[in-house]
Amino acid sequence: MTSLVIAEHDNASIKGATLNTVTAAAACGGDVHVLVAGHNAGAAAAAAAQIAGVAKVIHADSEALAHSLAENVAAQVLAISSNYSHILFPATAAGKNVAPRVAAKLDVAQISDVTQVISADTFERPIYAGNAMATVQSTDATKVITVRTTGFDAAAATGGSAAVESAAAQADSGKSSFTRSEIAKNDRPELTAAKIIVSGGRALGSAEKFNEVMTPLADKLGAAIGASRAAVDAGYAANDLQVGQTGKIVAPQLYIAAGISGAIQHLAGMKDSKVIVAINKDPEAPIFSVADFGLEADLFAAVPELTQAL
Repeated sequence: MTSLVIAEHDNASIKGATLNTVTAAAACGGDVHVLVAGHNAGAAAAAAAQIAGVAKVIHADSEALAHSLAENVAAQVLAISSNYSHILFPATAAGKNVAPRVAAKLDVAQISDVTQVISADTFERPIYAGNAMATVQSTDATKVITVRTTGFDAAAATGGSAAVESAAAQADSGKSSFTRSEIAKNDRPELTAAKIIVSGGRALGSAEKFNEVMTPLADKLGAAIGASRAAVDAGYAANDLQVGQTGKIVAPQLYIAAGISGAIQHLAGMKDSKVIVAINKDPEAPIFSVADFGLEADLFAAVPELTQAL
């Protein structure tokens, strides 16, 4: 029984979500192999070989794999899928783009958003926005799994010494092509990888107030900035800052929620945070039900005071 982890990378280094997925793969039992499919991605393959617990790295190199187009990556996975009992993807935008294609081609049921591996064929995953946890068992010969990375500790990025094996790259499917990428430049930590996150809600009232109140606190803490869906929909914050079921799933060491009531979809995205601090003037706000520390106060007074105290 061997598991295959599909690495996320930028052709030069391995992204953090891959490390959490390796931990999930190890819990399935047997050896763990990692597929690095890219172009001129030798450095990424070498980095994958250093991950603790990885027995082998399979490196497929082709210009068709340069931008991780879903059709081409899926074809690469399918070419070697018969060797594996479990195929695991991080439950990121990229992973969720490729995994269903692989599952459909293998004619198996995808197991999505796994937060715990109970045994080789039994897994736990959240349903109803995390209000209930389902235990699912699969009898499929090949398990295609997406892993909610916040549910697993990251494997050590160094300490491993896996062999790197080259695999024949599959031909370009011709079904899609890369045009361009527009990446927002940000000096702050990436939201899903940040150890501290400060998030603002609709109560901030405007984009100007959002920046005026939240930015100094984030600067003091070296934190990433997040937002509730209500704040994003109102135009107070950019879409890529949204935390929640329809945004980004985060689990930082410290999560500070200011002016966020705590709708179910928001709680689903941050309730696994190690320490949650809620600042809200409504004592009945649902956010207090998951908070480790709650401050019933006007955020426009409390947050600047907190910033000054730091």
